[in-house]
Amino acid sequence: MHGIVEPAVFERMVTLRREFHRHPELSWQERRTAERVATALEALGIPWRSVAGTGIVADLPGPSGVPRIALRADMDALPIHEETELPFASEHEGVMHACGHDGHTSILLGAAELLTRDRELPAPVRLVFQPAEEVGAGAQALVQAGVLDDVAAIFGGHIDPRYPRGHLVISDGIVNASSDAFRMTVTGRGAHGARPHEGIDALVAAASIVLQLQTLVSREVNPADPAVLSVGRFNAGTASNVLAARADLGGTIRAHDPAVRDQLIEGLHRVAEATANATRTTALVEITEGTPAVRNTPRMAAMAREAAGRIGDVPVEPLRDANLGGEDFGWYLDAVPGCFIRYGAGVPDTEPAPAHSSRFMFDEAVLAYGARWLYEMARMVGEHVRTGASLDDR
Repeated sequence: MHGIVEPAVFERMVTLRREFHRHPELSWQERRTAERVATALEALGIPWRSVAGTGIVADLPGPSGVPRIALRADMDALPIHEETELPFASEHEGVMHACGHDGHTSILLGAAELLTRDRELPAPVRLVFQPAEEVGAGAQALVQAGVLDDVAAIFGGHIDPRYPRGHLVISDGIVNASSDAFRMTVTGRGAHGARPHEGIDALVAAASIVLQLQTLVSREVNPADPAVLSVGRFNAGTASNVLAARADLGGTIRAHDPAVRDQLIEGLHRVAEATANATRTTALVEITEGTPAVRNTPRMAAMAREAAGRIGDVPVEPLRDANLGGEDFGWYLDAVPGCFIRYGAGVPDTEPAPAHSSRFMFDEAVLAYGARWLYEMARMVGEHVRTGASLDDR
């Protein structure tokens, strides 16, 4: 890989990635994946332990009294039928690695191998193989289990085929939005479709709520603040000639600014209540708190760029657009300093398929770049930590 990592290391990462890809596992079910990670760590002579069910944590030793540097990868797959036609496509019907987590896990194992070759690390390193990112729950569970105890900073990345292979995408500020889910039940009174005046139409009331919700972002949120409120599920009615007595809705709220996040949640309740009153229905709203926004501080982003410079001639660019996607890495950054980047992985001469799609794929060269960047971050930030320098500019 042009000196990024040794060919043998790269080949092992590719082999692991393809094995993980063939055997994807859904959130909290990553038992086979965790076992394979453990076997790979044992081959490197790295002790490990299970955390939060299917999570794996491993520690590389460093000078005593120096806080750890943590590196994180996620392991879970998605309930998607794969259509990539890759020779190592999923062997589990209806389950696919459609977001690059197979690559993330292999990248961290590659970084682990690079780190084991150093006779002395400037600071201890903690390897975090996280379950359940896709449901936004794994990071919080690992934080509660103590994986950040005695950790000075944490770093991770996400494969992104929208950027050229070999590019590292590093930005200050918000790089992933907060993500909350909502469910709404609108209740009316059923009646014959030919005599609607005898009932209270929950379907029409719910449709009115959906339309009014569209104004929360377009008319109440500052256009300079990225935000989205989307209704993705609408179920109502049992027959074409029966007035719906109930409608069930579901959706997502995304925001960069915590104040906007609160504003949208308040607006959702307000619109639902007001529209229900106007239509003689009732609307019950349930909010499921999701993940916080992922924010890179200027200092951490600068250190990430410096680490990229240590690799060699690696192009570094910022995110091109505001990202409203969620990522539970925010739970880590709420607790300790760190940085979350994107690894460019576009397949040459190929239109990239979106993440979470049945044709998602990436250029495996990204494995080398990701592993080397994590290695350089562990070394460089470890050198700062060993001197007693503070990393926290949050």
